[in-house]
Amino acid sequence: MTRLRVSLACVAFFVLLACCASFAQQATADTRMPDNIPIPAAAQPSPNFNAEAATEAYLAEMPATARARSDAYFEGGYWLILWDFLYGAVICLILLNLRWSAAMRNVAERITRFKPLQTAIYWTQYLVLTTILGFPLAVYEGFIREKKYGLATQTFGGWMGDQGKELLVGLVLGSIALMILFGLVRKLSRTWWIWGAVVSVVLTVFLMLIGPVFLQPIFNTPTKLNDPKVTTPILAMARANGIPARDVWQIDASKQSTRMSANVSGFGKTMRITLNDNLLRRATPEEIQAVMGHEMGHYVLNHVYKGIMFFALVYIIFFALLYKTLEWSLNRWGEKWQIRGVGDPAVLPLVILVISIFGFVMTPVFNTWVRTAEAEADMYGLNASRQPDGFARAAIHLGEYRKMSPGPVEEWVFYDHPSGRNRIYRAMRWKGENLESLSEPKYGVKDAQNVTQAAPPAVPAQAAATTK
Repeated sequence: MTRLRVSLACVAFFVLLACCASFAQQATADTRMPDNIPIPAAAQPSPNFNAEAATEAYLAEMPATARARSDAYFEGGYWLILWDFLYGAVICLILLNLRWSAAMRNVAERITRFKPLQTAIYWTQYLVLTTILGFPLAVYEGFIREKKYGLATQTFGGWMGDQGKELLVGLVLGSIALMILFGLVRKLSRTWWIWGAVVSVVLTVFLMLIGPVFLQPIFNTPTKLNDPKVTTPILAMARANGIPARDVWQIDASKQSTRMSANVSGFGKTMRITLNDNLLRRATPEEIQAVMGHEMGHYVLNHVYKGIMFFALVYIIFFALLYKTLEWSLNRWGEKWQIRGVGDPAVLPLVILVISIFGFVMTPVFNTWVRTAEAEADMYGLNASRQPDGFARAAIHLGEYRKMSPGPVEEWVFYDHPSGRNRIYRAMRWKGENLESLSEPKYGVKDAQNVTQAAPPAVPAQAAATTK
């Protein structure tokens, strides 16, 4: 227990230094937005436009070395799903079998008799200790690997600073959540699993509500975007689709990553349209409009509310499973682990272990749910923005860290967003079906008669757009 206290003190000091230090960030080399969107010859509007040929033309614009690099990065992520699961499971079993979890509970009980505060003190010890134990894999996955593939722009100090912020946010929000949940367990010994699911849904909605205004600024600085070239078409599209937005925001994501992203997030007065500066710097106006059309699709199609309903069902199933699993496990090993019951904070590693197993097994289900929503937002975005080439070009950019052409089973299991090939093909198919309406004044195609469409390539039925 002395060694444990020393470790906790050391990591707390280390995190404090990381949070207080001044971290140099890698500067963005070029902030100029491209003036126009390049369209491959085979994707140019013509009476003989072919969606499959146009798709292949766009895919060919991605160099073979870049394709190989993104494939290697994304396929490596498959193994990380497994290693994250196994590594986390081992940590949970160590805390249980070496009785470190029980020891941390004992420390909390010696500090105070107030049960909610005991839970918060236990959580602080737990989060700091698991951060120490998980640090090697976190460094590789979050910093070394991102640097290797050219996706990270931070120094190690900058990355550690964000990790420190995440730890502090986790300490505060996690303490609040666990005090509520363990309070329910102690008061409602028979029905805690039902109320636990309800409270988890409420807490999830609360985080979504406060995220854009209170959490995002901890890591990035949001500022109003005042470039009419960008904001005018976005706000016009928002108004046309019933989105009550008056401003467009940008965040300085380039200080952490090269990834392009955008979102429409929040509820009511916290609702925001946000683009990151990588999207503004690297994308053409057509790409930006296509991306924002997709994000607005999530808002208009009520994907947030549908997602809440879906995960409410998932929470109920999980908490019912957790109720039975904890009962069986504690009857068998509770004495060995020195855990007194379900209301004992020392049971938390077992709860996390069950969550990990459940999430690992349910990965294809969760991915399919998200991928389906992205498919719907994709189609909405194409109809709202009418920028199929912007959409295709954005998919090429996202292909820098996503495998463009996976197999059907591979996409079903591992992709929470559709592949680049899927997205480009569907954009080109939409373009082929709308050549006549696109011909004036943008494309200059006066006669779009006899447009041919090839059979779709062998891809899954679902497709979608994302900007994360």
